[in-house]
Amino acid sequence: MKMKVAIPAVVFGVAASGGLLYLTHANTFKAAAAAAAAPAPVPVVAGVVAEHDVPIYQNGVGTVIAYNTDVVRAQIQGQIISINFTEGQTVHAGDLLAQIDPRPYQAQIDQFEGNLQRDQAQLTNARANLTRYSQLGDKGWATPQLIETQKAQVGQLEAAIKTDQALIDAAKVQLSYTRLTSPIDGVVGIRQIDVGNIISPTTTNGLVVVTQLDPVSLIFTLPEGVLPQIVTQQQASSTPLPVLAYDQANSVQLGQGKLALVNNEILQTTGSIQLKANFPNKSRELWPGELVNARLLVTTRHNGLTVSANVVQQGPNGAYAYVIRQDNTVAMRPIKVAQITDGEALIDSGLKAGEQVVVDGQYRLQPGTHITILHGEAAEEATAQQAQQAMIP
Repeated sequence: MKMKVAIPAVVFGVAASGGLLYLTHANTFKAAAAAAAAPAPVPVVAGVVAEHDVPIYQNGVGTVIAYNTDVVRAQIQGQIISINFTEGQTVHAGDLLAQIDPRPYQAQIDQFEGNLQRDQAQLTNARANLTRYSQLGDKGWATPQLIETQKAQVGQLEAAIKTDQALIDAAKVQLSYTRLTSPIDGVVGIRQIDVGNIISPTTTNGLVVVTQLDPVSLIFTLPEGVLPQIVTQQQASSTPLPVLAYDQANSVQLGQGKLALVNNEILQTTGSIQLKANFPNKSRELWPGELVNARLLVTTRHNGLTVSANVVQQGPNGAYAYVIRQDNTVAMRPIKVAQITDGEALIDSGLKAGEQVVVDGQYRLQPGTHITILHGEAAEEATAQQAQQAMIP
């Protein structure tokens, strides 16, 4: 009987030990599986929502035009005896560009001056005769008719002298036209005629084109819907609105000028308005005919919220950003963007000043994802890597 009782007790003890061992291993496997299932935190680059004054621009496309353009033409006919400029040379108003043979016009002046001297001599003689005839008339020795005739001759010679002087002045004007000078400060273009050729007012292309480059003008267009905003700002400001010119890639600023004109009608075909701005151009970064991007500063938003342009993501429901929460997880936040300029996005709504947002690394994120924030060289390397990937189509 004792042996029968002992055997079941041993069997029960072995079974209990096996169960305890199974439960221990099962818990260990569950913990390992849970640890394996938990994803590692995603490394990201973070930024902070800043608050400061932000300029509001209206962006358009325009063409640079010369402030003044003059075709140097001849006002008389003659042979060119010298060219006094080099193509592409900077010239000033009054500089001699070419010389027309002046000899025919100088000869004409000499002729008119000879006529003037002759008529002056005759006038002197006529006045002397008039004096003598008047004295004789007082004594009754000269008839009134003779005296009147002599007075008429004096008047005729005085009129002839005025005509001679007018002809001399006109001839001197013609002589001055033999000097073809620059009417403005600027740069000369390609020469249109050579030494030895005959030039005249009917010569189609003239001598050369002089283009004024400093200052220079820019004509650009904007949608007609922004016209009320521009007009309101012009009325509120005592100074012309600033205009910035950028290259076609929108990366290099070429100049800063001032709005000079809003055209007096809207282009019905395109629904746009034309504007003209003037720029100082001493460095000649703006060139006539150049296509540039124009930015018209219409107002400034005070205490505007800004983030890096990389923060803004686009989804099926519009723009959004990943906001970093206190527990190092991220939340997807819909936002409204007012403008993106020079890598900076102006936020209308959706973010608050001082909040942390994800600048780089969004492609691995989902709402609730745990993140770790990169700093220093690691952050710079991640940003550069994303920029390089973005360039790959």
